[in-house]
Amino acid sequence: MKLSSFPHYLQLDAMDCGPSCLRMIAKYYGKSYSLQTLRARSFITREGVSMLGISDAAESIGFRTSGVRISLEQLKEDVPLPCILHWNQNHFVVCYDIKKKRSGYRFYIADPARQLISYSEEEFKKCWLSTKVNGEEKGAALALEPGPEFQGKGDEEESGSRSLRFFLKYLSPYRKQLIQLVLGMLTASLLQLIFPFLTQSLVDVGIRDGNLNFITLILIAQLVISVSQLSVEFIRSWIMLHMNTRINISLISDFLAKLMKLPLHYFDTKMIGDIMQRIGDHGRIESFLTGSSISTLFSFVNFFIFAFVLAYYNLGILAIFLVGNSLYICWILVFMKYRRELDIRRFAQAAGEQSSLIQLVTAMQEIKLNNCEKQKRWQWERIQVKLFKISVKGLALGQVQQVGSVFFNQTTNIVISFIAAKSVVEGDMTLGMMMSLTYIIGQLSGPIGSFIGFAQQLQDAKISLERLNEIHGQKDEEQDITSKLTVLPDRRDIRIENLSFSYDGADRDYVLKDVNLDIPEHKVTAIVGASGSGKTTLIKLMLGFYTPNKGDIKIGETPLDVVNPHLWRAKSGSVMQDGFIFSDTIANNIAVGEEQVDVERLRHAVTVANIRDFIDSLPLGYNTKIGMEGNGISQGQRQRLLIARAVYKNPEFLFFDEATNALDANNEREIMEHLHTFYRGKTVVVVAHRLSTVRDADKIVVLDKGAVAEEGTHRELTEKKGLYYQLVKNQLELGS
Repeated sequence: MKLSSFPHYLQLDAMDCGPSCLRMIAKYYGKSYSLQTLRARSFITREGVSMLGISDAAESIGFRTSGVRISLEQLKEDVPLPCILHWNQNHFVVCYDIKKKRSGYRFYIADPARQLISYSEEEFKKCWLSTKVNGEEKGAALALEPGPEFQGKGDEEESGSRSLRFFLKYLSPYRKQLIQLVLGMLTASLLQLIFPFLTQSLVDVGIRDGNLNFITLILIAQLVISVSQLSVEFIRSWIMLHMNTRINISLISDFLAKLMKLPLHYFDTKMIGDIMQRIGDHGRIESFLTGSSISTLFSFVNFFIFAFVLAYYNLGILAIFLVGNSLYICWILVFMKYRRELDIRRFAQAAGEQSSLIQLVTAMQEIKLNNCEKQKRWQWERIQVKLFKISVKGLALGQVQQVGSVFFNQTTNIVISFIAAKSVVEGDMTLGMMMSLTYIIGQLSGPIGSFIGFAQQLQDAKISLERLNEIHGQKDEEQDITSKLTVLPDRRDIRIENLSFSYDGADRDYVLKDVNLDIPEHKVTAIVGASGSGKTTLIKLMLGFYTPNKGDIKIGETPLDVVNPHLWRAKSGSVMQDGFIFSDTIANNIAVGEEQVDVERLRHAVTVANIRDFIDSLPLGYNTKIGMEGNGISQGQRQRLLIARAVYKNPEFLFFDEATNALDANNEREIMEHLHTFYRGKTVVVVAHRLSTVRDADKIVVLDKGAVAEEGTHRELTEKKGLYYQLVKNQLELGS
């Protein structure tokens, strides 16, 4: 195998290095897998992926794996290649070959963040060796070999994958405008075609014969043509603005619609910056479809028209022009893969920068309280340094491209000028023809630059498309929605059977394990336990945010996963610890999702939540606008707004997760009295630490380390003097 022919894939996100490495090795052995498939199988999180996760993914597609910590000599002699290495303690790469040269060993690395690179032994040791065991330096490696189950073609052709052809559908509503643009381009091209003949006539007839009337006529004709071209360009700009704006809105609107269909666990694996950058990717595709493509079509037409005219004047000069510019194009294309690598790296850093800036603004209170202004600013500056280094490499690459471009272009122009001047001197060509040739060469050079720009924008669009396919390839939360139940069963108690769950999806490190629980209909069930025991996770599972690794959640005898999620959430109200307050009015924050606010329900909701006096004291009352995430109100007021939101919805099922932990005792007592009436005829699940919140519950469930430890009423559990008794005792001691 040629070393340069080892399959190489660039990672699309900052945390995709592990799955990208596995994708390369699978391709090396003849199997093509999409990145999203390998991401899902490696249990990737927002913090990245572990070597154990990569091993799980590799074994799921038929590899035998062995994670080892070995010395450099063992890597050279004992480990089958290619293998995956832990690199600089924060990255994964593929080592696909090791060769002994005269100058020493060379290590050949496929880096998903860069390209195929070779390292000297010293360079390699600095990046890979990370720990000392018995005085010997060692590094982490994952050895992979195909097992008997490794066969087939993989799943590269994803049903959700989209090509640039897919995006052409966004142009179809604008056929009329496209026809107008094409006609305008043809008109402009024909007008430009007249210019060289006018120039030749001006010099060879008007100036030579001293005919001022003819010169005036030619100049007026040129003025009319220029005004006509300007008018065509003016109309074209308005048509393009109209199309671009509408297409961009359609692209991003469809993207947001897709985002909203994704399950919640997808967002647990993504930084905000990654998603925001993908919105920018739509701008690239829109620019390519409506700007670059149409301009290139115009340039293509111009090129052939003026190439035909140049051939009419001098076929030899056309040949020289084509040879010189072919060399120029080849020179530019050589650097395309390096531009792609820089683009991927720039995307990863830009996503990190955007997330960092969002944190700087939204976490300003914590930054000031902890006196970490400098550290957070330095953290952002370090990202800027990395972006600067990428920009420097991009500039250096551009300058090398420019040197070659100038050389080929200028050499071609000098040769053509020499031939034209020589022809004029020898009488084979008139001065007017030479000036016309100069104009024609200028008109031909423009399309060449446009073709190069088109190739670069095509590459940018393909990179953006890869990133967008990673989202469009994700399965919707509502797969096979037509087969889901649209009516809840008559029996509506909640039953949890043998449930186990971990956030990364792996069958290990369970947050909840073997949970069996019955939540009676029209009763209040309280869930208590120490921090980290799995209470919030259990609430989120009951709301359908996640799918259990094992076991079932049922409504009566009906599994929750066969119920339409929109129906279930319409019937459920919740107050979560991280409930979100929108940048909107108080009324719209309570009546979320309703076009018309029901005033009576609104007043009832704020009364139950004991926040009516606060709202009435505001100059604009219910129309007072609150900042994003509740900026401008206290934590207690924020929590009462969330309670009012749940009450306004008036659902059959209520899920409260520490809904009153930010309230003072008086407010909490009044709200609990109001809620006690509101709970009638509803199935309620309350997660809380405070005794006052749970003591009157019909049933209390105690969770400990992800398992059900005790069940019963307040009286039964205190008499039992078990875990619940200890929780109550500790709280009373703290209170006293």
